[in-house]
Amino acid sequence: MDPIAEAKRQWIAHGWADAADAMAAFSSVMRAHQIMYSRVDSVLKPLGLSYARLELLRLLSFTRDGALPMASASARLQVHPTSVTSVVDRLEKDLLVRREAHPTDGRATLVVLTVAGRTRVEEATAALNAEVFTQPGIPQADLVQMTQILARFRQASGDFTAPVQYPDPL
Repeated sequence: MDPIAEAKRQWIAHGWADAADAMAAFSSVMRAHQIMYSRVDSVLKPLGLSYARLELLRLLSFTRDGALPMASASARLQVHPTSVTSVVDRLEKDLLVRREAHPTDGRATLVVLTVAGRTRVEEATAALNAEVFTQPGIPQADLVQMTQILARFRQASGDFTAPVQYPDPL
């Protein structure tokens, strides 16, 4: 039995039919998150990483010089600065990143990817791609549709604003 389908049936039976579809959708997304997170965690844990740690390493690896101000990392990852500090502390302890003074802003601290960090993020990304992302258990067309639906929800919830569409140059 699908417990979410049963919960929806109960919602309707108790007079909450107008909320039943949304309850089922929200519950489904939350359960799917648990399943997806578990799959990702099973790949990253042997590499000594969590998804939060991987996200920061991957973000740094995408930059030109492997460095970002801590505040920029917080904004781009959409997490509280305290969370970034905690992740950086753990990554620094494992010698995967280091902190440096910002060269032009005395108030800012850069988080810098080390050679070991670059190696680890590439290894983790290859493992995630091979074991999870190329075999997600969801058909490609559904993945695209799901991402689009969730992006609309996230945008409507204030998670991000649509980028400005500039005209093509003449």
